[in-house]
Amino acid sequence: MTGRFVVQRHRARRLHYDLRLELGGVLVSWAVPKGPTLDPKVRCLAVHVDDHSLDHVDFEGRIAKGRPGGGDVIVWDWGTWTHARDTDPADALAAGELHFDLDGEKLAGRFALIRTKLDWLLVHKNDEFARPGWNPEDHPRSVKSGLTNDEV
Repeated sequence: MTGRFVVQRHRARRLHYDLRLELGGVLVSWAVPKGPTLDPKVRCLAVHVDDHSLDHVDFEGRIAKGRPGGGDVIVWDWGTWTHARDTDPADALAAGELHFDLDGEKLAGRFALIRTKLDWLLVHKNDEFARPGWNPEDHPRSVKSGLTNDEV
């Protein structure tokens, strides 16, 4: 199974990154406070949030203050994702462990979303795309427009 993915850098009440995977006609979504990384030693908190419509796959701009998610949003990365196992990805999510490959402009390689008792963890596997010390904040520009959040 292959679908689109987007990671949006979102400055609302707090800076975070929204990871969205196209699945079942929606974008299944997680807020990742420190952003996804290619560093396989880093375990990123990922808070599962409401699904979003497919219209959000390329959304970039400002959400009015006072509205849910109010703040600026850029398309930090996008591309395709592929389920890495021979099972239904919806079943894998329901079971709490989804392994997938990203083919984006910034992110690439094998990732896993693993549900813990409270939230989820996003990890990058130690593969040929792994980059120790890789920090998403070192790559602040939109892949859609080339703008930063300040410039949107």
